[in-house]
Amino acid sequence: MNAEQSAGATVDHRKSPRRRGEELEHAILTATLDELADVGYAALTMERVALRAHTSKAVLYRRWSGRAELVIDACKFRGIPDVDLLDTGSLRTDMIAVLRQMAANMATPFGGILRGLLSEMTRDPEFGRLIRERVHTSGPGSIEEILRRAVERGEVDPTILGSRRATVATDLLRNQFLLYGIPIDDEVIIEIVDDVYLPLVLRPATARGSE
Repeated sequence: MNAEQSAGATVDHRKSPRRRGEELEHAILTATLDELADVGYAALTMERVALRAHTSKAVLYRRWSGRAELVIDACKFRGIPDVDLLDTGSLRTDMIAVLRQMAANMATPFGGILRGLLSEMTRDPEFGRLIRERVHTSGPGSIEEILRRAVERGEVDPTILGSRRATVATDLLRNQFLLYGIPIDDEVIIEIVDDVYLPLVLRPATARGSE
């Protein structure tokens, strides 16, 4: 019997206060996030989560088919911090503002969990599919709104919306986060916007001026 099994064997959940419904689910999801922070997705097990949540593995399996679905619900439970969509009057300063907020969110404890999950997506295709389908991230929605405002101002052609070019800035920020961690220097954010993103999405000045 290993240490985890031994520890689990000493826990008599019948003697613990009985929790049901939302209270029990919140305890499990919180325990899942704590496990992710401590050991990462690769080492997370249903047994470890049950032990930390002071419940049984059977209780977890009645609600979730496996750790992938459990982790995804835990991420949705905690949520990804929203960003404020400041309207600065130009695409450049809007993008810098939102990337700065996203970088700040990445520096939170939840950002560390998210980094581990994003890395795991490359090794577990099924987990990656579930993450993309079920976990709402603030980045793409925020960028779409910023670009819609830029279209209204005539800075960006409407065809940019929904294109691969639309999310290049957030993709680069995410890659910086995955490869180099935090903090993400402001210089990096400005380089992403000025050197890569704006040349890809801005309409030529002559085209804007001819309208």
